[in-house]
Amino acid sequence: MRYQKSDSLKRRIDRLSIINKMIACVVSLPILFIGLSLAMEKGQVTSAVPPEEYELYDWIIEDKFLTSQTQLVLLERLTVSWLVPKQRGSMTMAFFQEQGFFDGKLPQDLIRDFVGANQSRSPLESRFQFGVRYRLMSDDPTDETEANRAISVMSHDDLSFSTPTVLDRLALSRVGRNIQNDQALVYVEHVRPDETGAGFLVWCHRRGREWKIFDTEVVWTMMGGIDESGGH
Repeated sequence: MRYQKSDSLKRRIDRLSIINKMIACVVSLPILFIGLSLAMEKGQVTSAVPPEEYELYDWIIEDKFLTSQTQLVLLERLTVSWLVPKQRGSMTMAFFQEQGFFDGKLPQDLIRDFVGANQSRSPLESRFQFGVRYRLMSDDPTDETEANRAISVMSHDDLSFSTPTVLDRLALSRVGRNIQNDQALVYVEHVRPDETGAGFLVWCHRRGREWKIFDTEVVWTMMGGIDESGGH
């Protein structure tokens, strides 16, 4: 009988332990969601960009933006989570589909993955290999990363002079992919110091192991601070 009582007591203790853990999880969940919401509202970063995305970045930058005169590329350290400058919040499926990009020919699974990947901003690392010097830039004075310390060596004005040798500056989205991983979508933003520029959606197809640019669409253009949407 003593063994039976001991087993019964042990089972009660185990049940109490499980209940306490469940209560702790329930109590912590609202705190977790509040913290996550605040992080997204403040534009804080989430996961790092995986190495395989840099292959597409390299190809797009080389094909669409570099010239024989380019010697330095300035890149935003954080990826973007919008399709239009000064857009409030992250991109949505509804906004994306309303624009009818690429005449509505983008696969739905590719759109979903692209929108989902760009709900928050991610830090870029020094993994680019597009053939010329580059610098990851941050305008946040509280940013203590290597990217921000790098631009303290010389003033922003020194880096942003308008010459064909300096490409200032590019911002990149995260990469969206379809289920078969043979199509990819990337948003690239080029805003110059004089407030002119454009935003582009780049649709890529994979043949074997090699990615190729299939099509490009201008999302918006900016002439002297005046924004003109390129959507349909």
